[in-house]
Amino acid sequence: MKKVALSIIASFCMVGLVSAQTQTSTTAATPNPNAAEITFKKDVHDFGTLKNGAPAEYEFEFTNTGKEPLIISDAKGSCGCTVPQWPKEPIAPGKTGKIKVTYDSKRTGGIDKKVTITSNAKTNPKEIFIKGSVLAPEDQNNLAPVKTNSGTPANK
Repeated sequence: MKKVALSIIASFCMVGLVSAQTQTSTTAATPNPNAAEITFKKDVHDFGTLKNGAPAEYEFEFTNTGKEPLIISDAKGSCGCTVPQWPKEPIAPGKTGKIKVTYDSKRTGGIDKKVTITSNAKTNPKEIFIKGSVLAPEDQNNLAPVKTNSGTPANK
C-alpha cells in the first residue's frame, strides 16, 4: 500500500514540475513589442547576366521600423564567394542603413546565394538574396550591355 501511495505522490510531483517548466518556457519566449525590426526596400537582387570577372556588388537598403535601436551582430554569405558588409553602429528607429553584398563573378554559371543577417530585430535571423548568371569567358563576346542602377553598362 505504501508503494502505491508513493507512486501516486511521485506522479503528482512530476506533473507539477512539468507544468512549472512549461510556464517558465512560455514566459521567457514572449517577444518584446518594442524591439527593433529590419525592413528591406527589397530583399532579392538580380544581377542578370554578367561577364566573367565583372564587378558584382549591390547595396540592400533597409529601415529600422521598430521602436528600439537595431544592432546587426553578423551577416554571413551562403558561401565564400558572397561577402556582406554591414553597419557596425546601432541604427536608430526610423533610420536607414545599407548592407553591401559583393559576389565573386570569376565563377561561371548561375548565381543563387543567400546572406543571413543576425540582429536584435523581431525577425531574426533575416535573409536577403542575390541571383543571376555569369558567362563563361568564351561566351562573353555576344553579350549585350547590361545597365546598372546608374544607367552605365555593367559588363563592358
